[in-house]
Amino acid sequence: MTEKTRSPEFRLAMGALSGLRQDLFHDAFAYRPLPPMSTDGPLTRRLPERMRTYAAWTPHAVVAGLAMFVLLIAFAVSGGAAEGLVTGVLPVAALLMTLVRPSGAWWVSLLSTPFVGILGSSGDGWPWTPPAFVAHLGVMVVVAARTRPRTAAWMWLGTAAYALFAEVFLGGYSTDSPQMLFVAALALLATTVVNVRREAQREVTVQRTVTAVERDRRTLLEERTTIARELHDVVAHHMSVVAIQAEAAPYRVENPPPELEQAFVTIRENAVAALTELRRVLGVVRVESSEYNAAPDAPQPTLAELDGLMANVRDAGLTVDKTITGSVRELPQGVELSAYRIIQEALSNALRHAPGSTAKVEVSYVLGGLGLRIVNTAPQGLVKPSPGAGHGITGMRERVSMLNGEMAAQATEEGGYEVAAFIPVAPAETAPVVKPEPTA
Repeated sequence: MTEKTRSPEFRLAMGALSGLRQDLFHDAFAYRPLPPMSTDGPLTRRLPERMRTYAAWTPHAVVAGLAMFVLLIAFAVSGGAAEGLVTGVLPVAALLMTLVRPSGAWWVSLLSTPFVGILGSSGDGWPWTPPAFVAHLGVMVVVAARTRPRTAAWMWLGTAAYALFAEVFLGGYSTDSPQMLFVAALALLATTVVNVRREAQREVTVQRTVTAVERDRRTLLEERTTIARELHDVVAHHMSVVAIQAEAAPYRVENPPPELEQAFVTIRENAVAALTELRRVLGVVRVESSEYNAAPDAPQPTLAELDGLMANVRDAGLTVDKTITGSVRELPQGVELSAYRIIQEALSNALRHAPGSTAKVEVSYVLGGLGLRIVNTAPQGLVKPSPGAGHGITGMRERVSMLNGEMAAQATEEGGYEVAAFIPVAPAETAPVVKPEPTA
C-alpha cells in the first residue's frame, strides 16, 4: 500500500504512534539535566545579586523538597517500620530522576508502582500507595513542564492503561485509580497551559526582537536612499559641468592638436556616461514618494537658507536662535546639504518631542571643517510630547558618517536634548570667502 492510497485515519494513527515513540521511547533514559532557572523575571530581578544566584536553583529545590515529603509519607504510613524505607525509596528515586532523565523517570515511576503496592500491603491504597500516588503525580508534572504538551497526554494515557490493567488482572478491594486520573488530568492540564503560555511569550519576544532588527535595518536603508536622492542633484550638477567644459575646451584653444580634441571628447563621453549610470542607479534605489516626485529637479538647500528654515520653525511655535562663529565660507554642496538637513531634523525633533521648549542653533566655521550644535530645553506646558521611532537620529548619523564626521546626541542635565556634529572639510575643498552672515 502506497502513501497516497492510505486513509487519513491510518496516517493520523501512524503519526500518533510516531509521536509516542519519540516522546516516551526514543532516548527515554538520555541524560538531560534540568538547567538553572532564569533570574530575569519580574520577581527574581528585584532580589539582591547573591540571592539571585541561589534563586536560579529553585526548581531543583522544589523537587528535592517534594521527594522529602514523599519519604515522610512513606514512614508515616508504615508507622516508622522498615517497610516505609522500601516503599518510599523507589518513588523518591523516580522523583529525583526527573532532574536528569525526565522520560525515564516516568517509566521508573510507573513500572515500580505494582512492586511498591505489593510491598506496602497496609491497604491504604491500590494500585497506588500514598507515597507512590504523590510521587507519580510529581513525576508527571515535572516531566510535562520539561517536555512538550503531547508528552503530558501520553503520560496520562499510559497511567490510565496501567490503572485498567491493575483493576482487571491484579485485583484489589479498593481502588484509587479514579482519584489518580482526575487529579493527574487537572495537574497536567494546568502545567500544559503554563508551558504553552511560556513558550508563546518566548516566541513573541523572539519575533519582537527580529521585528525591531528588521525595522532598524529598513529605517537605515530608507535614510540612505533619501540621502542618495538628495545628493543626486549635487553630483549630477558637477558631472554636467565637467561634460560642458570638456565640450567647450577645444574651442578656447587655437588650432588644438587632434590628440587634445580626442582627449576632451573622451572626457565628455565619460562624464555623460557616468551621469546616465548615476540616474539609473538612483532609479533603482529610489523610494517613490509624493514629496520627491512633486519637485524632482528642485535645488537642494544650503546653509544660506537657514533663516527661512528658522522662520518656518518659529511659525510652528518653537522659539529658536541662531549663532554663527568663524569665517563664513562656501563649503562643498554635499556638506552644505547634510548640515542643513541635520539642523532641520534636530529642530523638527524639538517641535515633536519637546513642545513649548526653546532651541539654539550654533554653526561654527573652523579651519578643519564645520561644527554644528543644536540644543533644546525641556518641554514646557500641557502639550504632551509626540512619540518617535528614532529615525531622525539615524538619518543624522548616516549623513555625518558619510562625510567621515563625528556626532553625539544625548539628553542634557536640564531635561532637554543636544545634538553636536563635526564635519571635516579639507582646505583644498573650500571656496573663496564670502561676506559674513549676520547672527540672529
